[in-house]
Amino acid sequence: MLIVCTHCQTTNRVPPDRAGSDPVCAQCKTPLLDGHPVELTDSNFERVISRTELPIVIDFWAAWCGPCKMMAPHFEAAAARFKGRALFAKINSDNNPQAAARYAIRSLPTLLLLRGGQEIKRQPGAVQSAQIVAWVEAGV
Repeated sequence: MLIVCTHCQTTNRVPPDRAGSDPVCAQCKTPLLDGHPVELTDSNFERVISRTELPIVIDFWAAWCGPCKMMAPHFEAAAARFKGRALFAKINSDNNPQAAARYAIRSLPTLLLLRGGQEIKRQPGAVQSAQIVAWVEAGV
């Protein structure tokens, strides 16, 4: 399967049976699927979401958003549960308005589940890790 490195934007081919074994980028050696959310920006967003073959769960958030801060550790815990099976990413909608506008993000936090760059489902509002896990499992 193909996974785009969010650091250098190199497309990496990772055998599906090794996705849970901490693969690293062939170019920059940054971990690709270490069970932690990655940061997306307007500059790497399109390439990552269009070329990565895993489901992508994105948390649209902002630094001033109290519910976003409350949900952050739950999103981190859910990412660990899906290590090697989905890419979890965070995008600060204030600093990256193009990505937020593309998906018409109107409230924060908002979770999106994408596959092949297409929105599968969305979840507005703060949720706990068990709810995130169940929401992702229902969509993949």
